[in-house]
Formats: sequence, C-alpha cells, structure tokens
Amino acid sequence: MNLSVYIIAYNEAKKIADAINSVMWADEIIVADSASTDETARIAQELGARVVQIPFQGFGHLRNQAIKACTHEWIFSLDTDEQCTPGVRDEILAILAGTPRHDAYLVPRRNYFMGRWIKHSGWYPNFRQPQLFRKGTMRYVESPVHEGYELLTAKPAGRLEHAIWQIPFRDFEEVVKKANRYSSLGALKLADRRVSMGTALFHGFWSFLKHYVAKLGFLDGWPGFVIAFGNFEGTFYRYAKRYEQQEMWPLPKQAPLRRHDNAPSK
Repeated sequence: MNLSVYIIAYNEAKKIADAINSVMWADEIIVADSASTDETARIAQELGARVVQIPFQGFGHLRNQAIKACTHEWIFSLDTDEQCTPGVRDEILAILAGTPRHDAYLVPRRNYFMGRWIKHSGWYPNFRQPQLFRKGTMRYVESPVHEGYELLTAKPAGRLEHAIWQIPFRDFEEVVKKANRYSSLGALKLADRRVSMGTALFHGFWSFLKHYVAKLGFLDGWPGFVIAFGNFEGTFYRYAKRYEQQEMWPLPKQAPLRRHDNAPSK
C-alpha cells in the first residue's frame, strides 16, 4: 500500500527541510502551506514535495484540506517541528506491508528542548491526534487550535511502539512567538464564555502546577521550569485576551490640538 505524507507549514524555512528529509521514503509528500512569506514553499518544492496553498482558517480546517490533497490510501501526518525516525519508518512500512489491525494509529513523540531530551513535563511519551491513518477513517474537528478528531471507523486507534522526534522550539524567541499565536487562537475557542482576570490567573497557575508538579516537570531541571512557565503564560494570555475582547476597552481620545491664538508665532 502506498503512503502520502502531509506537512502543514507557515513561515517554517528553518525547519521544513529536516521534516521533509525524514520522510523521503514515502510515496508522496504534500506540504500544506498557508501563504508563507519566507522560503518555505521554495525549499519544499526543491526537495520534491508538492506544495498546496490553503488559506489558514484554523488548524482543524487546514488539516482536513491537507488530507483532501493526499492521493494515496494511507496518510502520515507530520508537523514542521517533527521528524520521522528510522524506527517509525520501519514500523509503518511493516504495517502497510501486511494487514493493518487498525485504521488509525497514535504515534509517540520524543521532545528535545534546551539541549536535552525531555522525559517528564507531560512531554514524553507525548501524543497528538492519530498521525498514521487510512484515508476516510478520520477527520479533524475544525477548531482554531488544539483541534480534536473524530474516528470514522468502528476500530479503535492503535499505537506505534517507536517515537518520532519533536523539536518544538529552537530558541526562546520561538517560545514567546508560539505562546502569543496560540493564545490568540485559543481565545477564539472561549468566545461564548465570560471570563475575568482572576479566571486568567487561576487557569495560568493551574497549568503551571500541572506541568511542573503533577507531570514531574521539576525533574527536567530548568527546561521543565521553562515548559511549565510557558504553559502559564500561554494559558494566562488566552483567558486575558478573551477578557479583552469581552470588555472592549475604549482608547482615550482628545480633540485636535491647535496653537492658542495668543501663542507667539515663529
């Protein structure tokens, strides 16, 4: 059975080559680009990927449209901050060479941050939506961010044994940028809720404690603290941005300032 890989991307010129190079063994590579303004599309095309332009209307919509662009029966989903590994490649090829027991498979991810592999903080083993699936057996919930999924098959999702790599942040600037973007998208999911700054602070602290204490992030040293703090910021600003939308604070205004009649002229 042939395999399509799709990779969603937006201004990921620094990452797209590593992602594509890790799936060169696939029969087809689709890069679902959302009008990147850097060299993402050019790099992808030079590496042999087919680039399709999909206007960004949330990650759920983007992924569903990327699936439509895939031409083969089986699909492997990869993000630009992820890389397939030899173990995952061999496991997928073995599944497709036989009779797959499932129509969709979750894939564990091993995260690398601040120069080390993260073993706690909720980052290992870390799963998102099923990343290997038969076309037509899964669709994404069209949410702006942190999109869920729906299986369209009676079979439960299976799990691969081997893990792919994820390098979510190359530097602290990217941590801040991602927290800003995702908190803005997350605020859209709160559009039907009334919140307060107290709500924002509570959820932010809870997110920090969940990752640093409950998920043993403190065992990851400073990376664990940064991960927990980043979750605090992203969660806090998600609710704070919703509060801002809710309150619609007016900006101060004043009439045009002109020179007094008795002011000295030059």
